Amino acid sequence: MVPEAARQFVPGLRLSEQYYTDVVAPIVGRVDHAAARIGWGSDVLGFDTERSTDHGWGPRVQIFVADVDAAPLLDRVEELLPREFLGWPTRFGWDAVLPRHWVEVSTLEEWLIGHLGFVPSSPVAMPQWLAMAQQLLLGVTAGAVFRDPRDELQTLRSALAWYPDDVWRYALASQWRRIWQDEAVVGRTAQVGDYLGSRLVTARLDRDIMRLGFLVDRTY
Repeated sequence: MVPEAARQFVPGLRLSEQYYTDVVAPIVGRVDHAAARIGWGSDVLGFDTERSTDHGWGPRVQIFVADVDAAPLLDRVEELLPREFLGWPTRFGWDAVLPRHWVEVSTLEEWLIGHLGFVPSSPVAMPQWLAMAQQLLLGVTAGAVFRDPRDELQTLRSALAWYPDDVWRYALASQWRRIWQDEAVVGRTAQVGDYLGSRLVTARLDRDIMRLGFLVDRTY
């Protein structure tokens, strides 16, 4: 294994794409599949740095196949995956997570249930929009797609790229209401000498105003 000091950091999305191209795709072979790096992780958002490598970071990829192909392909990945790639271990864990490889093989529907809790309808229904946390939506729409022969991933990502106007306006109104409910409390807590409380409310307002800015900019 390459010593840690000799490993060269590359952004996780680029590492995962090369991992898929050089290692995982040959293992998958002729099995019809889509491939991506989406979900959770600083690398999905492009925020990872060398510091990120100390905790749950490494080559990762999702492989989406038909249900009948999932179990046999996962067995083949377990058997053929090398121990390392470009000096980075292909099996790793962190905290209470035991080391394992992170080539996730499943149907797209199964992955969506695990990530969002359900499979969004087409078109996405209003209750589904209201049930999805922005961070989870970001996990689906950020990252990178490496292979998508049927355009299933791209269609999904486009459908979830941003709220319909009615949902967007509802979110804007809700965020303004949060700000309205708190803004008077900054002065009132200070008037009674609760300066710590005043600072805490101000910090909460700062957070809510930042969230409002993301909504105005139509960004998760």
